[in-house]
Parts: sequence; structure tokens; C-alpha cells
Amino acid sequence: MTPALTNAVKILVRQKISNRKTMNTKQAVSNRIKELCEDRNISVNAVAYISGMPTSTVQCMLNTKSKNPGIVNIKKLCDGFGITLGEFFSTPEFDALEQEIK
Repeated sequence: MTPALTNAVKILVRQKISNRKTMNTKQAVSNRIKELCEDRNISVNAVAYISGMPTSTVQCMLNTKSKNPGIVNIKKLCDGFGITLGEFFSTPEFDALEQEIK
């Protein structure tokens, strides 16, 4: 994919996200992991392996079965992706999350 096409796709994805009903944090984490895998053209198994995590743990995070994905696991994934925690969470999707405590 060319950089221009990649940016266009990201804009469309963000527009779809902004049109969705309220999203929770677990869904946002799952979507971000999927986005990073797609951007890097790697499978869930591959990211689990390079992050030193069991595939089942990553799958639970993707399926939002994990009650709390945990910052340590997210940090391990970030290390595998070669990004910082700040880069992981620096998306319009996370910025648009509503308060979890109500």
C-alpha cells in the first residue's frame, strides 16, 4: 500500500469509529492491536511470539474476553510492535472514549 492510500484508509477507519456508538476501553485496545497487526502485515500469532506472550492471551485481548487487558501486557505488545505506550494510546479512538466510571 502506498503511504497516501494507507492514510486514506486510516481516515476512513477513524470516520467509521467516530460514527459508532459508545465504545469501551477493551474494544479500543482490541481494535488498536488489530490495526497495528494490519499496518505491519503480521499475524496475531507472530505478534504474540515477538512480544513473548502466549497466543491465547493476545486472543483474549482481541476477543475482549479479558476483563482487564492489563498495562503490562499492552507494554509487551508495544515492545513487540516496536512502539511506545504513548504511540499505542495516541489515537482518536482512545481520545473519544467516555469515562468508564459512572
